[in-house]
Amino acid sequence: MTTPRTFKCKDVEMLMASKTILKSFSTNLTDLSMVRTNWTPEYASALEEEVDAAIDTYLGLDKKKQLRSATAILMAIQEPALHDLSFLKTQIEVDFGNDAKEIVKTLGYNTYLKDARKGDQEALTQLLYAFAKGMTDTLKAEIVAKGTNPALIERIVGYGSQLSQANVNQESLKETSKMVAEEAVEVFNRIYKEIIGICKIAANYYNNDPLRKGQFTFKKVIENMSVTPKTDAETPV
Repeated sequence: MTTPRTFKCKDVEMLMASKTILKSFSTNLTDLSMVRTNWTPEYASALEEEVDAAIDTYLGLDKKKQLRSATAILMAIQEPALHDLSFLKTQIEVDFGNDAKEIVKTLGYNTYLKDARKGDQEALTQLLYAFAKGMTDTLKAEIVAKGTNPALIERIVGYGSQLSQANVNQESLKETSKMVAEEAVEVFNRIYKEIIGICKIAANYYNNDPLRKGQFTFKKVIENMSVTPKTDAETPV
């Protein structure tokens, strides 16, 4: 089950607001350290480091770059593979006449080509598997003897392993991306819980000091940032 965010604003807003609040926290630590014994310079520093690490790890990197690369490989393979498959099919039909139907069937064209042409990656993968299995040395020799360049056949067989690996990489990266996203939410929620706790106590402590109270009111900090806040960004503390 996906972990829900415990905050309503955007991730980047929450983290940047947290940094702003922590600056105010450090500035007023002399006062606030008397409120809670664990509010020490070490505590403030550790929390700042956690926020910075979250920004660098989950916002500073393009987590989906590798996934897009794997998908790009799939797309790059699809076009030339389909072109070569279709080109070879035409040559087989021209060279073998009535016998071509059985050859084409053996190579998987009848079962998978239609869907593969529609962009179905799995259908193309299955077609290439069927092609590699059906392209025996004997059949290859017969086709080559009719005039087909053997390099074309070898290239098509090679697409199979490339596409299979790209599919594995893509699915693996999708799962990794999901796990990273889940991990990020857990980290964000933990940071938010800590920051909102500071806000509630510090805002109450500075209840008679509007300026400082505002520095520890999460919604107000969000509104003062150079971003457009959501209307339900946060319940005032």
